[in-house]
Amino acid sequence: MTVHYRGRLLAGAAMVSLCLMSANSSDASTVWANTHTQAIVLAKATSLSALDPAKTLRITVALQMQNRQDLENLVRQQATPGSASYNTHITPAQFNATYAPNLASVQAVKNYLGGAGLRNISVEPNRLFVSATGTTAQIETAFNTHLASFKQKGKTVFVNTSPAQVPQALSGIVLSVLGLNNVRATTPITQCDISQPTCLRFSYDPPTYWKAYNVGKVTKAWKTSIAVMAEGDVSKVIPDLRIFESAMGLPQVPVSVVRVGLASPDSAGLDEWDLDTQYTTGMAGAVKTLYIYATTSLTDQDTALEFNHWARDNLAQVANASFGICEFFPFLDGTMVADDQVFLEAAAQGQTMFSSTGDTGSFCPVGAAANGVPAGAPFVNFPATSPYVIGVGGTTLITNADASYNSEVAWYAGGGGISQFEYSPYWQSPIIPTNNPSVPATFRAIPDVSMDADPNTGAIVYINGQVNYFGGTSLSSPLAAGVWARLQSSYGNTLGFAGPRLYANYPAFGTAPGTPSGPTRMVDGMHDVLTGANALYTSLPYYDFTTGLGTLNVAAKRAVVPH
Repeated sequence: MTVHYRGRLLAGAAMVSLCLMSANSSDASTVWANTHTQAIVLAKATSLSALDPAKTLRITVALQMQNRQDLENLVRQQATPGSASYNTHITPAQFNATYAPNLASVQAVKNYLGGAGLRNISVEPNRLFVSATGTTAQIETAFNTHLASFKQKGKTVFVNTSPAQVPQALSGIVLSVLGLNNVRATTPITQCDISQPTCLRFSYDPPTYWKAYNVGKVTKAWKTSIAVMAEGDVSKVIPDLRIFESAMGLPQVPVSVVRVGLASPDSAGLDEWDLDTQYTTGMAGAVKTLYIYATTSLTDQDTALEFNHWARDNLAQVANASFGICEFFPFLDGTMVADDQVFLEAAAQGQTMFSSTGDTGSFCPVGAAANGVPAGAPFVNFPATSPYVIGVGGTTLITNADASYNSEVAWYAGGGGISQFEYSPYWQSPIIPTNNPSVPATFRAIPDVSMDADPNTGAIVYINGQVNYFGGTSLSSPLAAGVWARLQSSYGNTLGFAGPRLYANYPAFGTAPGTPSGPTRMVDGMHDVLTGANALYTSLPYYDFTTGLGTLNVAAKRAVVPH
């Protein structure tokens, strides 16, 4: 499966200039080549000024991997029964030997950055990224671009207002240049408003989720490690996790904090990281080790390096990232192509990233509309749209008095839809509804799966030692990650990347018989959710753009997942 990136005219976004020469170049003889980092035009933003030329910035250059098609073919063979590569995984050393950018390419980039006056040059161990620091003026000259400041939604941000380019000699080596903006991803966490009568119709904890989603006799994830992608100061996360474990009768999981980049005092995301850690490990029942990756900020540059750290470490088979951004932004700034390479490496190593599809329905959030629904731009969120990530949507879970499963409907704010830029992977393409059942889908669809997300049927979360009630796809994603950790442990971590395994036996579009009735029914170990909508899309039999394949019936899915 080859991932392509389709350029199209976007409202509020300038596309890449086709010119390779620039009148703004300090050397008129330089022939410039475009990278995937395009010009950014912000919506509803007020221009302030050019960015201070003396301001010090850190940039990260993403490099093109080698033999990408071969690695994609390998991931396919790893999930194909009868293949010599079935149930095998590569190591980071094997990735470096065959698929990482070659040493000559890395040296060429280092030489160019050094010659441009940039310093503190460092190379990631898998050679996918080269980072350096320099002044605004040096960076603008090095990449033939311009950086400017804007006021947007009360915050001062900067972006590159012209494409980032490199000399022709680096064309085919440099994919994109990250760090030319400081726009941040958001965390789709939604708190239940206890002043409203609908709040706390139900509230769940790990034991009740185990019952509702039929964990049955599926083992706890003792053999499997989980990583949570976090940001800022996470020092209060572990004490909250210990209180949660004690309250829920759970074993204490070993925890390791991995710092990525500069330390940050920001603790605004504590509720998110508490939710992620408590419900990945809570749904898993136990884990070998919980790794909390803490990056400097939720800018595309910092999260790209965070994802890469997880892949290059190859310590955790399962990971969760409960944050995202409208996919047009990482497409424009070049992060999409860079991150997709990282997720591909991780998949070949047997790792799976789960990510929230967002709490704004089939739109990206704009303005002040509640949850972004129904107002917004009809885009979906990244990294959930990456083919090598599992995008998790949301439902409203209804249980019986004993916490056993009753039914579900699509949560109205759960993210879902069709990517404008990412192509559908081979395991998903035949499953997605199209206008012609004989023609497989072209573009990536999300969600892949869903779990409970409605804050009115949300989860008990301990924050600063106190009970809170949260929902959103920031809940459903860690729940799904915890389920996959259980399935991995039950098969000795041989399952590898989750994508092909989750879809393997699901009916192809146009082949499933009958018209089902009722709110849900079982299909291939999943609760097929048949009612509800998320604005543009309505729940339908089999795969749909509200809940994907459906929600996981753990014991039933274990019985049918290829292993």
